[in-house]
Amino acid sequence: MAHPSTPAAPVASSSLFGGPGPVHHPPQQAITSQPSFVSMSSTLTPASATSSTNTYIMPNSPMKSRSATDGYRPKVTRTLGQRPACLVNASVTYCGNNQIYAFGGFDQYTDEVYNHVLRLDLVSHQWNLVDNYGDIPGVRMGHTATLYKGDKLLVFGGENEHRTYLSDLIVFDLKTAHWTQPQVTGPIPKGRARHAAVLHEDKLFIVGGITGHDNYVLDDICYLDLKTFTWSRAWRFVGRFDHSAYIWGEKVWVYGGLSEDMDKVSDLWWLDLKGSPAFDSPPPVGSLDRSGLARNASSPRQPHPAAQSPVIGTSGYAANSRTAQVNPPSFHLKTYAPPAPGAISALKFVGGPYVPSQMQGIHFHVYSSGTLLDFVTPAATITSKECSLSALDLGALRWQKLAEGREIFKSGYRWHYCTMNEDGTKAWLLGCPTDAGAIDMGANGLEEYLSDIMEIDLRRYGFLGENLGTESRVDSVRPSSRARHRELPSKGLGADLAKLFNQPPETGSGTDFIVTALSHEYDDDEIMGSALVHAAESGDGDQTWLSPDAPTSPPIHVHKLILQARWPHFARLWSSQMAEFHTKKMHIPEPYSVVKAFLYYLYTDRIDPNPEDDENLTADLSDVAGLLVMSNIYNIPHLRLICVNRLSKELDVDHACITWYCAGLANEEWLRKRAANFCMTHWGRIVRTAGFQRLPRSALVELSQEIDMEGRVVGGEELDMIVGGIEGRFSDGSSATSRRKESVSSTQTHMIESDNDEDEGMEMS
Repeated sequence: MAHPSTPAAPVASSSLFGGPGPVHHPPQQAITSQPSFVSMSSTLTPASATSSTNTYIMPNSPMKSRSATDGYRPKVTRTLGQRPACLVNASVTYCGNNQIYAFGGFDQYTDEVYNHVLRLDLVSHQWNLVDNYGDIPGVRMGHTATLYKGDKLLVFGGENEHRTYLSDLIVFDLKTAHWTQPQVTGPIPKGRARHAAVLHEDKLFIVGGITGHDNYVLDDICYLDLKTFTWSRAWRFVGRFDHSAYIWGEKVWVYGGLSEDMDKVSDLWWLDLKGSPAFDSPPPVGSLDRSGLARNASSPRQPHPAAQSPVIGTSGYAANSRTAQVNPPSFHLKTYAPPAPGAISALKFVGGPYVPSQMQGIHFHVYSSGTLLDFVTPAATITSKECSLSALDLGALRWQKLAEGREIFKSGYRWHYCTMNEDGTKAWLLGCPTDAGAIDMGANGLEEYLSDIMEIDLRRYGFLGENLGTESRVDSVRPSSRARHRELPSKGLGADLAKLFNQPPETGSGTDFIVTALSHEYDDDEIMGSALVHAAESGDGDQTWLSPDAPTSPPIHVHKLILQARWPHFARLWSSQMAEFHTKKMHIPEPYSVVKAFLYYLYTDRIDPNPEDDENLTADLSDVAGLLVMSNIYNIPHLRLICVNRLSKELDVDHACITWYCAGLANEEWLRKRAANFCMTHWGRIVRTAGFQRLPRSALVELSQEIDMEGRVVGGEELDMIVGGIEGRFSDGSSATSRRKESVSSTQTHMIESDNDEDEGMEMS
C-alpha cells in the first residue's frame, strides 16, 4: 500500500440460552446499479429512537468496573538491523513467509529518491538490505507493488527523481532477487503515480492516480493480462489518487483518497465485472490505437533536487547502480474514452455515529472477508483517544466501530504504512515514536525511521479471512441474496454428507449414532433457573449439568465417523470406550437448537445452511451465542471465529444481553465490551427485551455495573434544565428545544459527562 498523502481456558458452564427466535439480518440498503454513474447519499445508522417527553440520557464514560487491560490490544515491537529512513510514497508489501518488502520512495529529510529493496523478518524483527540483480529499475516513488503467485512482486508506475511519470511494469522474483521487465503489448496506459493496483484472475487492474501537467487526476481503469502481458484499453471510472482498491464479489471497489478537487473523500464506488466480455476475455494481443493519442511530453516541473548519480544518503543506503530509467512510450487518454462496461455505482456517507471522518488523522484502508477496514491513526492534530478502527461490510453497506483508539494505539507513535497478509487475517502498521528521546539523531538533526511495527490479529475481531470470505458472506447474507449461493458446489465430503444429516437410518442415510439435547418444549425460564444461574454462580471450574430428570429432545441422527473426525472431544471419548461407545448414544445438556446447529457445523464448517437445506437448521443469534460458549468449552477455534464474526456484525437490541452474557462465559472480552457498550447506549430498550429479563440475578447486577460509577439516568424536568444550561454552548445558534428534538430522533443516544463537582453545566460529547 502506498504511503498516505503527505501533508501527506475453557469455562465452567454448559447450558446456554435456548428457545427459537427470529433470524436477524443486517438492514438492507436499496442500491440501484445502472450502466451510468449513480450517486447516492446515505446516513447509515441504527433505527431511530422513539420521541418521548421523558427522554433519558445515559452517561457512557469509560467503564471502570473492568480493568482497562481487558480484551485484546496489539503489541508494538522495535525492529533491529538496517532500519530504513521514514521513506515517503514507497511500497510496503507483505510477501508471505513472515516477510515484508519495502521498495523505493524518497527520504523526507534529503529528498533523495531510492530504488533499493529492504526486507523485514517478522520473526526476528530484523531489517536487511537485499542484494538484487537483473534489470534493476530506476528510482521511483508513488508506485504500487503487488504480490503475484506468492513469489513475485509486480511493480507498476510511479515517478522518478525528475518527476517523470512512469508506466512500466517490472517483476521482482522474491526467490532469486532478480528483476525482469517483460515485453508488453496493447495500449500502454498513461504514466502515473499514487494510483491503486489490485489482482483478479491473472489480471492486474490499475485504477486512477495522478499524472501529466499540473498533476491532473486520472479517472480511468484498465488491466494487464498477466498470461499474455497485454494491456486492455482504458475506460472511465472514478477520478481518485491515494485511494484503495479491492476486488470482491466480482466487483472492483474503490474507497477514500483525494478527488479531482484535491479534497479528501469518503465516497465508495464499485464497478460490476460480472457478465462483461471486456473483463472476461483477454484483450486482443498487440492492439494499440495510436490515432488521436499524443505522446507523453516531459513534465514541465522542475527536476527533483535529488542527486543525479548514485549517492550515499543519510539513511546509509546507496541507490542501485542502474539509475537510467526505463520509461516505455506513454500516451494521453482519449478525451472521449467510454465509461467502463458494467454497472457503476457510488455511495456517499454523509454522516453517522460510526462513519469515520476522512478529514482527521492518517487513514489506512485494507480489506478482509468482504469488509473494508479503516484504521484512523494518530497525527499531529489527532491523539490516540480520537483514533479508531472501523469496518464497513460491503454486503450490508453498514459501518461499525470495532475499537476505540486507546484500545489499539499507544500514545507516542505515528504510523506511516499498513500492509496485510493474503489471508486477510493479520495487518501490520509500520512507523516510529514521536518522542524526541526515542528518535535517532542524523546529520540534519532529528530523523524518523521505520523503527517500530505493530501487528494486529484481525481474527480477534471476528474476521474470517479471505480464504473463508465466501463462508463469511453466506453466514451473514441477506435473504434477498441467498439465491446467488445456490450455484456454489458443496465443499468436501462433509458438506455432501450434510444432506443426510439428521435422517433416520431406515431412510438409507447411514446414520449410526444418536445425540439428544434439552427438549425444545422445555420452558426457557426453567432453563435459565436451573442451568444458567448455576453456570453464572459456579466458580469451581467444573462443568455444570442439568438434572437428569430434565426432558430430552427428539433424537438427532448423525454419523459417528463425522463426529470422530471433526470433534476432538468425541474422538477422545470414543477411543476411551466410554458409555457412549457401547450405547451409540450421547446426551448434551444444551438447548436443542444449539446442539443441532453445533452438529451441523461439524458436518459443514458452517453455522447457516445452504438454501436447499432444511431452513430449520438456521441458527438465530441466541443459538450462535450458545455455539460461541460451546466453542470455548470444546476448544474449537474456527467455530469460535465464525460465531464472533456473526455476533459482532448482527448485534442488535433483542440479542445484545445474550451476546454480552455468552461472550463473558467464553472469555471473549472484546465482544463482551462491544455488547456492553451497546446495552448502555440503548438501555431503555434493552431492559424491555426477553433476553434481559431472563438473565440470572448475578448477571443482571454485573451488567448494571458496566456503567461508570458516577453514571446516572437523567429524565423529565431535570433533563430540560440540563439541556437549557448548555444551550449557549451551541455555536450554530440552535435552541435547546430543537437540539433536544434532534437527540430524541437521532439514532444514537447522546452522552453527557460532568466536568467537575463545581460545574453545574454538562458537556455533550
